[in-house]
Amino acid sequence: MNGPDTLLRAVEATLFAATEPMSVEAISTHLGGADVRAALAELAAFYGPRGIHLVERGKRWHFQTAPDLAHLLRRDHEVARKLSRAATECLAIIAYHEPVSRAEIEAIRGVQTAKGTVDVLMEAGWVRIAGRREVPGRPVIYATTPAFLAHFGLASRRDLPGIDELRATGLLDPVDVAFDALIAGGDDPADDLSDK
Repeated sequence: MNGPDTLLRAVEATLFAATEPMSVEAISTHLGGADVRAALAELAAFYGPRGIHLVERGKRWHFQTAPDLAHLLRRDHEVARKLSRAATECLAIIAYHEPVSRAEIEAIRGVQTAKGTVDVLMEAGWVRIAGRREVPGRPVIYATTPAFLAHFGLASRRDLPGIDELRATGLLDPVDVAFDALIAGGDDPADDLSDK
């Protein structure tokens, strides 16, 4: 590369033509080992106020539509199949506890998980096999993928909402919230009734 402008243009062209998000190392290798970090930062700043953004999701870079314009493109996409409650629960458990085995997922959910449930998440590209646990039986363990982070607009798993955020948005089951309050307070609601 003969100069900063040439490198900037080369990084931009590489990412524009890429069929999937690219890591810094992959971009650098594609461009002959050039240090591309400064170029990525400059391009991200340049595209920040524009209709498309250059974003890093799961340590991979790609262009995406600006969030405030996404509604303009929704009609052009296929309607994705809605995940079942079991699949949604499995995905949340994997995201928050990864790497996790099927037995651990079932222990957290409290019910047996059908084999197809995790398969649906793998077909969607959000979950991958991350190896095997070093215990008797060597169960398969699962983890999320960069596609999961990209789909949900997360830079890393650290951006997953915490319990307080979930409670504030009303996404927690009211029964669970009441149970947590009961445990935290140590009071039994039945005691209030017995005094009357």
